[in-house]
Amino acid sequence: MSKMMTVDVLSSIKGAKESETVSKLFEVIKNANTTNNTSFNTSNNAVSLDDLREDIVIDSSSIEKEIIIENFPKEKNGYLVVSKVIEE
Repeated sequence: MSKMMTVDVLSSIKGAKESETVSKLFEVIKNANTTNNTSFNTSNNAVSLDDLREDIVIDSSSIEKEIIIENFPKEKNGYLVVSKVIEE
Protein backbone atom coordinates (compact mmCIF):
# COMPACT_ATOMS: atom_id res chain seq x y z
CA MET A 1 0.00 0.00 0.00
CA SER A 2 1.75 3.10 -1.19
CA LYS A 3 -0.54 5.65 0.47
CA MET A 4 -0.62 5.91 4.26
CA MET A 5 -4.18 5.70 5.55
CA THR A 6 -4.78 7.14 9.00
CA VAL A 7 -7.46 6.00 11.41
CA ASP A 8 -9.44 9.15 10.52
CA VAL A 9 -9.43 8.22 6.84
CA LEU A 10 -10.38 4.60 7.52
CA SER A 11 -13.13 5.65 9.93
CA SER A 12 -14.62 8.08 7.45
CA ILE A 13 -14.78 5.37 4.78
CA LYS A 14 -17.07 3.27 6.93
CA GLY A 15 -18.84 6.24 8.44
CA ALA A 16 -17.82 5.07 11.91
CA LYS A 17 -16.42 7.13 14.75
CA GLU A 18 -12.78 6.82 15.75
CA SER A 19 -12.26 4.05 18.27
CA GLU A 20 -9.59 4.10 20.95
CA THR A 21 -9.14 0.33 20.60
CA VAL A 22 -8.71 0.56 16.84
CA SER A 23 -6.29 3.46 17.27
CA LYS A 24 -4.19 1.38 19.68
CA LEU A 25 -4.24 -1.54 17.25
CA PHE A 26 -2.99 0.66 14.42
CA GLU A 27 -0.22 2.01 16.66
CA VAL A 28 0.91 -1.53 17.47
CA ILE A 29 0.88 -2.46 13.78
CA LYS A 30 2.69 0.73 12.80
CA ASN A 31 5.38 0.18 15.44
CA ALA A 32 5.88 -3.51 14.71
CA ASN A 33 9.42 -4.44 13.79
CA THR A 34 9.12 -6.04 10.36
CA THR A 35 12.86 -6.14 9.60
CA ASN A 36 13.80 -8.84 12.11
CA ASN A 37 11.81 -11.89 11.04
CA THR A 38 14.78 -14.28 11.21
CA SER A 39 14.00 -15.20 14.81
CA PHE A 40 10.53 -16.44 13.86
CA ASN A 41 10.42 -20.18 14.45
CA THR A 42 8.24 -21.86 11.83
CA SER A 43 8.40 -25.24 13.54
CA ASN A 44 6.28 -24.26 16.57
CA ASN A 45 3.49 -26.51 15.34
CA ALA A 46 5.73 -29.46 14.48
CA VAL A 47 5.51 -32.71 16.39
CA SER A 48 8.56 -34.79 17.05
CA LEU A 49 8.33 -38.39 15.90
CA ASP A 50 9.53 -39.36 19.37
CA ASP A 51 6.32 -37.88 20.82
CA LEU A 52 4.03 -40.17 18.81
CA ARG A 53 2.62 -43.33 20.30
CA GLU A 54 3.35 -46.72 18.81
CA ASP A 55 0.68 -47.89 16.37
CA ILE A 56 -0.68 -51.05 17.97
CA VAL A 57 -3.46 -53.16 16.47
CA ILE A 58 -6.06 -54.17 19.03
CA ASP A 59 -8.31 -57.00 17.95
CA SER A 60 -12.02 -56.52 18.54
CA SER A 61 -14.13 -59.34 19.83
CA SER A 62 -16.35 -61.18 17.36
CA ILE A 63 -19.41 -59.52 18.94
CA GLU A 64 -17.91 -56.03 18.43
CA LYS A 65 -17.05 -56.85 14.81
CA GLU A 66 -20.57 -58.17 14.21
CA ILE A 67 -22.16 -54.99 15.63
CA ILE A 68 -19.94 -52.77 13.48
CA ILE A 69 -20.70 -54.71 10.30
CA GLU A 70 -24.45 -54.77 11.02
CA ASN A 71 -24.50 -50.98 11.47
CA PHE A 72 -22.33 -50.16 8.46
CA PRO A 73 -24.19 -49.20 5.29
CA LYS A 74 -21.83 -50.56 2.62
CA GLU A 75 -19.21 -53.25 2.15
CA LYS A 76 -16.95 -53.95 -0.84
CA ASN A 77 -14.47 -56.84 -1.17
CA GLY A 78 -14.53 -57.41 2.58
CA TYR A 79 -13.87 -53.73 3.42
CA LEU A 80 -16.30 -51.28 4.97
CA VAL A 81 -17.00 -48.38 2.59
CA VAL A 82 -17.22 -44.85 3.97
CA SER A 83 -18.78 -41.82 2.29
CA LYS A 84 -16.52 -39.38 0.48
CA VAL A 85 -15.75 -36.48 2.80
CA ILE A 86 -13.30 -34.47 0.70
CA GLU A 87 -14.76 -32.48 -2.16
CA GLU A 88 -12.68 -31.76 -5.25
